[in-house]
Amino acid sequence: MRVRRIPELSFNRMVPNILTLLALCAGMTAIRLALNGNFQGAVYAIIVAGVLDGLDGRVARLLKSTSQFGAELDSLSDFVSFGVAPAAIMYLWTMSALHSVGWAIVLIYAVCCALRLARFNTQLVAEPSPQAAGFFTGVPAPGGAGLVMMPMYASFEWGDWIARSPYLGAVWVGGVAFLMVSTLPTLSLKKFRIPHRFVLPTLLGVGLLAAFLTTAPWPTLVFIGALYLGSIPLTMRAAARFRRAAEARKTEPAPAALLAVPPPTAALGEAAAPPNEWRH
Repeated sequence: MRVRRIPELSFNRMVPNILTLLALCAGMTAIRLALNGNFQGAVYAIIVAGVLDGLDGRVARLLKSTSQFGAELDSLSDFVSFGVAPAAIMYLWTMSALHSVGWAIVLIYAVCCALRLARFNTQLVAEPSPQAAGFFTGVPAPGGAGLVMMPMYASFEWGDWIARSPYLGAVWVGGVAFLMVSTLPTLSLKKFRIPHRFVLPTLLGVGLLAAFLTTAPWPTLVFIGALYLGSIPLTMRAAARFRRAAEARKTEPAPAALLAVPPPTAALGEAAAPPNEWRH
């Protein structure tokens, strides 16, 4: 039997898949840290996985090394890093106090993450509608992982007195799971265009955000999560406006075609009369 050999690849074409595997390793490391009781380290590991996940696709497009294998690997990595790992962390951190009920709730979150990724993969082969372009359908997996751990951010900064309540955690995890499988339009930065006059202020804002993340990470992450949740009504309104505009364009009657009337030609055998100014 003839064995098919794997074609040789340049290292540049392997870089996106290496980043995806590093994100997977970060997600698994987060579970290990949570098992050892190091919950802050576990959250940092999930954040690292999110950063790597944001880089791999962009690097793949930059190096022109996108492939079906890379897309499938990225989806599996996302499920582990942003579905399984946050669910395990939340269970070990507070949901275990509800025993079987807490376990069922984090299982629902993981299942919703898997369903969300499966729906996203099926949408990759379909052309998005004009009103859906520029928006995600539901909260993406990295965003869901960041949102579901918001009680942990608040607890690390302001104490466990309310944020670590398993009852609050149950409602919060269930709500984030619903947002992931919902059809609500959410913000996507992939097609977001920044006007030229706002480029410098945007760069300054990114630098300021990086400064806050390094000096006060937990309040900054709470603020980012709240800002993201607050953007959902705005994206819903924008998507509805785009949808109404698209429907209005479909129902508008097509303008009547302007028929060009050809100039009269001289009868066969007769010379066309010259213009008046040519006449003597």
